[in-house]
Amino acid sequence: MNDLVPLITPLDPHGLADALQRRIDTKTKPLGALGQLETLMLRLGLILGSETPQLVAPQLLVFAGDHGLTAQGVSAYPSEVSWQMVENFLAGGAAVSVLARQHGLALHVVDAGVAHDFAPRAGLIARKIGPGTADCSLGPAMTREQCEAALHAGREVVRGLPGNAVLLGEMGIGNSSAAALLLARLSGAPLADCVGRGTGLDDAGLARKTAVLERVLARHADVQEPLDVLAAMGGFEIAMMAGAVLEAAAQRRVVVVDGFITGSAVLLASRLAPALLQCCVFSHCSAEPGHRSMLAAMGARPLLDLGLRLGEGSGAALAWPLLVSACDLLRDMASFEAAGVSGKA
Repeated sequence: MNDLVPLITPLDPHGLADALQRRIDTKTKPLGALGQLETLMLRLGLILGSETPQLVAPQLLVFAGDHGLTAQGVSAYPSEVSWQMVENFLAGGAAVSVLARQHGLALHVVDAGVAHDFAPRAGLIARKIGPGTADCSLGPAMTREQCEAALHAGREVVRGLPGNAVLLGEMGIGNSSAAALLLARLSGAPLADCVGRGTGLDDAGLARKTAVLERVLARHADVQEPLDVLAAMGGFEIAMMAGAVLEAAAQRRVVVVDGFITGSAVLLASRLAPALLQCCVFSHCSAEPGHRSMLAAMGARPLLDLGLRLGEGSGAALAWPLLVSACDLLRDMASFEAAGVSGKA
């Protein structure tokens, strides 16, 4: 389409869906007995273009960035926690680090715009656009040039990595506010339905956060086009994730979406290229109140509902074994004919 938004064509150009459905239906089980796993088998087969799909070299990308809006007291944690958690990821001590090791996922932390200078090391991808966004209650979070640079960088990160699956994660104090703003503007949902406690705000903190976000929406009331909305109220890490999703979908990689903040990047990207949603698997529904509305806006059905609100890509990593199982069942489970089992009369 252009240098920002790649061409993403619809899946199943040659009737693969019918062949996949026949393969699923003739497995040694009653029709539909594997429930949502059967939907997942079909989705993975279509994305990877095969009746016997195999997931190869999965990449878990945690995009990190700071937000100027934190100066308005929208988070229970100070902005310094962003860079401290990046160090924790790289040291192997975070929840997502443990889960990545458990499931054989290559974990990379992408510095999209953290207000800290990191020493180069394995696992860190330095793509800093700036030391955090500007305070979007006072003006745009990013310039249009910064926004486009972040989208380009996200695409380049994916191009530089192997494999056919990308799992999305994020880190950035204040980014649940950015995600709520994007959801409200892009979907038209009432702000009150989009705002949650984030890192654990009490009632007074939640009321303060909601009031701040109301001011932000009012300041940017005339901003409606997706990229303009992203520049006005998004974050460097959200913009970079949007670019990563666009590139992954264009390459027919499986995209495993984590929670509320990664979902906001996918929602934004889907307004630029709706066909990319065909390549997405939504790992879970989080405890963040706006996440159900966000999933509904994308017509998405999550695999898990565990009350998670951690972020980091933890939900995506927890759901990963279900994708592996779906592929293995599609490839290796016997048909009635092959197993010599009588089918339904």
